[in-house]
Amino acid sequence: MTFIKKPIFRHPSLPKNAIGLTYRDYEGIVSTLCAGCGHDSITASIIDACFELSLPAHQIAKLSGIGCSSKTPNYFLNNSHGFNSVHGRMPSVATGANLANRDLTYIGVSGDGDTASIGLGQFCHAIRRQLNLTYILENNGTYGLTKGQFSATNDKDSKNKKGQDNPFGAIDLAVMAIELGAGFVARSFSGDKEQLVPLIKAAIAYDGFAIIDIISPCVTFNNHSYSTKSYDYIREHRSLFGDLDFIPEEETIETSYKEGDSVSLKLHNGSEIDFKKLGGDHDPTDQKLVLNTLRENRAAGKVVTGLLYVDPNKIDLHKTLNTTNEPLNSISMETLCPGIEELEKLNNIFK
Repeated sequence: MTFIKKPIFRHPSLPKNAIGLTYRDYEGIVSTLCAGCGHDSITASIIDACFELSLPAHQIAKLSGIGCSSKTPNYFLNNSHGFNSVHGRMPSVATGANLANRDLTYIGVSGDGDTASIGLGQFCHAIRRQLNLTYILENNGTYGLTKGQFSATNDKDSKNKKGQDNPFGAIDLAVMAIELGAGFVARSFSGDKEQLVPLIKAAIAYDGFAIIDIISPCVTFNNHSYSTKSYDYIREHRSLFGDLDFIPEEETIETSYKEGDSVSLKLHNGSEIDFKKLGGDHDPTDQKLVLNTLRENRAAGKVVTGLLYVDPNKIDLHKTLNTTNEPLNSISMETLCPGIEELEKLNNIFK
């Protein structure tokens, strides 16, 4: 495989963020995905979000599994830490890395095949443990690397490119995540950067497991008239829960909303999510209401996007286990190995 690096040249007038970096500093190598792939639009949104949050690349770890989606970490944050794991095992690697070094920001990128099939058990337990991870799910309903077979998220009434029926029902990973206890659940569309960027920023700031299920059409195998994950279908059947503003702690809070009901949610780190309802009585903090609304819209053939559910009071894995505030990789050997007497005390506890 050929990897093409982008030119080093930077225009001197490129705008810079709070830490003096330009948008170009957050890019990766040139994408080798199909032209028009929704995954590349998601990459652009991740770059925008990290640039606007002024995140230093050396404090970010990006992880992935196997599939078209798992190639995308090559295309953003070229100077960050990265690990491409085996198929479906990204959450385990992310868990180990997070427990060893809690000071990094973790972004996991996975696909519907990597998550909903071989990696389903890994996905469930990462949620159950409230791993502090931003889980970017690039969902196109098909196995693009192996020539377009149905994935487990493909709707039953969604045919393949040749018009063949899908015999099985779909797994709704957003609904599953809410039921398993995820504290931040959103859904978006790769073609809606205005919605996706603030969702990614809010997910990164969330202290716990945050997933964004992003419908990302596969232009080669699943963008035809029979598909419920095509560009045309999503544009025609979208139902938005509401508009979202994300305000980092250090910024002055100035919401863009004028009239209408809104919900303001304070996160652990002082950041704030302002959510404006577009209609109805949707409350993103009401789990039962959210699940019922998602199921009703699904039955009507609608794809709901936006901030689906958030619980500002969830605690992450480190708080549950009461781990040390100091990353394990910076603890001295003397502290890690206190001697035989301490080991004997520990062993006596289990007698």
